[in-house]
Amino acid sequence: MECTVTWTGATGARSGMGFLAETGTGHVLMMDGAPDAARPENGGQNLAPRPMETVLAGTGGCTAYDVVLILKRGRHDVRGCSVKLAAERAPSDPKVFTKIHMHFTVRGRKLPAAAVERAIAMSHEKYCSASAMLAKTAEMTTSFELVDEDAPQS
Repeated sequence: MECTVTWTGATGARSGMGFLAETGTGHVLMMDGAPDAARPENGGQNLAPRPMETVLAGTGGCTAYDVVLILKRGRHDVRGCSVKLAAERAPSDPKVFTKIHMHFTVRGRKLPAAAVERAIAMSHEKYCSASAMLAKTAEMTTSFELVDEDAPQS
């Protein structure tokens, strides 16, 4: 796996802390820093996610991918999956994640709660590389809710 990250402020008319990441598969992702009122030359312009936000988002994508795949392989009628991540970081450098809570919302028809719980556990215990790395510094917790698409609409 490869990725090239290039500082965009080095060549632009405005300095800043923007970066362009190009993945080995040819996809691009912008990242930027937070504005710094005291030292504008050291701050970003808030034009894209922060690098640590992309780490958190990647972790969410990694585990949601696993959960959907595990449920599909179990022949469950999964129709949607989202995960909301809430993280806390250490107060001093390096400001690693210290707590991450993931709340999954899984939609489908007649999905057994036990199957969803198992899929989430399998993702975190066996498959999700991002979760495994972050669990070295962060307390990881999960919760979930099921939305049954067969349920009567109110």
